[in-house]
Amino acid sequence: MQWVTLGRLGAPYGVRGWSHVESFTDPPQRLLEYPQWMLRLASGERISRHMEQGRPHGGHLVVKLKEVPGRDAAAALAGAAIEVQRDWLPPPAPREYYRADLEGYAVRNLEGATLGTVSHFVDAPAGAVLVARDSAGREHWILAQPRHLRRVDTAARVVEVDWPVDQD
Repeated sequence: MQWVTLGRLGAPYGVRGWSHVESFTDPPQRLLEYPQWMLRLASGERISRHMEQGRPHGGHLVVKLKEVPGRDAAAALAGAAIEVQRDWLPPPAPREYYRADLEGYAVRNLEGATLGTVSHFVDAPAGAVLVARDSAGREHWILAQPRHLRRVDTAARVVEVDWPVDQD
C-alpha cells in the first residue's frame, strides 16, 4: 500500500484534544475532506485516527480527532505526519503531479546535466523546494515553480529543470 503525506500535526490547540495542523494540500482545507488519517509517528509506527471536526484557524487548520481525548494526547501526536492511501487521491489535472509520485525521478537541467534524483520536497516560506540528491550525496535545492520545473516525462521518469549545476 502506498501512503502520501498530506500534512503534519502541530501543537495542541486548547485542552479538549484539538491540534494545530500544517496542510500540504492546495487549498489547505482540502485535507479536511479525508475523514480517516494514518498518522506516521517519529518512530515510524503508523496509527489510524478519524477526524471528528476540523476548521480553518488563523491561516492554518485545527482538528479534533475522535481518538484524542485531551491536551496530553494531542501533545503526544505533535509532529506526526498525516498520510492517506494513494488511491484515495483524485487523479491530478494535466501538468499537475503529486510530490510522492515524483520521488526517485532523475533531475536534469536544460543543458542535459544530471543533478541527481528527486529525494523529497521541503515546504519553505517562499514555496515548495524540490531536493535532488546525486550519487555523492550532494543536494540541489530547486524552487518548485513553473519557471524552474519545465517538464516531467513520466515514461522516462525524468524532471527537466531550468537550474544550473553550480546553483544551490
